[in-house]
Amino acid sequence: MKPLEGKTSLVTGGARGIGRAVVLAMAEAGANVAINYNNSNGAADELCATIAAMGVQAKAYRADVSREEDAHDMVEKIVAEFGPVQILVNNAGITRDRSFLKMTRMLWDEVLGVNLNGPFNVTHRILPGMVESGWGRIINVASIVGQTGNFGQANYAVTKGGLISFTMTLAREVARKGITVNAVAPGYIETDMTRDVPEPVIEHVKAMTPLGRLGKAEEVAAAITFLAQPKSSYITGQVIAVNGGMYM
Repeated sequence: MKPLEGKTSLVTGGARGIGRAVVLAMAEAGANVAINYNNSNGAADELCATIAAMGVQAKAYRADVSREEDAHDMVEKIVAEFGPVQILVNNAGITRDRSFLKMTRMLWDEVLGVNLNGPFNVTHRILPGMVESGWGRIINVASIVGQTGNFGQANYAVTKGGLISFTMTLAREVARKGITVNAVAPGYIETDMTRDVPEPVIEHVKAMTPLGRLGKAEEVAAAITFLAQPKSSYITGQVIAVNGGMYM
């Protein structure tokens, strides 16, 4: 029996990058997967087809998680079609980089809306079902930037640092209810986001990383999938760094 067989998972921002790798890892572990996306250009549907060939169920749900009504409607549809969500991966995130002096309130609010309000909106709707069943796994995708800060990313760093604090607080609140809450903080990972970074910057990042390379989305997904499994039941309120040693 696979470790997540019979479980239902929801991965926000699950069509691309780290989210896509998490979706595939969850399916390989036997979980049925609800894939949230906002703009995927068909990537979500292609991913569903790939997962169907693996023998588990998958369905894509379009929703802007920064909008409370969108998030709640999405969860209601998932529960109606899959049953209660036992594993939630809050992965959806965006960047709108500017130095703070050049940052507008719109750029600030846009990033906070998706990266911080999104996890609130989705978790708030799913958590009661986990409490009722007495079992659940919540994994929040933070970032090394939430631990160290980064030039031009005040908005992004605030959301990821906030997500870490949210993780620890929620873990304390629901630990006695059979629910664990953890965060994974990736370093610099090979995704669509980092492909747009100039090569000299990437080389600098590699030089600053003890392992001397960027991470892979599958390496982040492996940590997340481990935290979702029953055998991780004594791990809660933790931030698991997947950063090649860049921040210790």
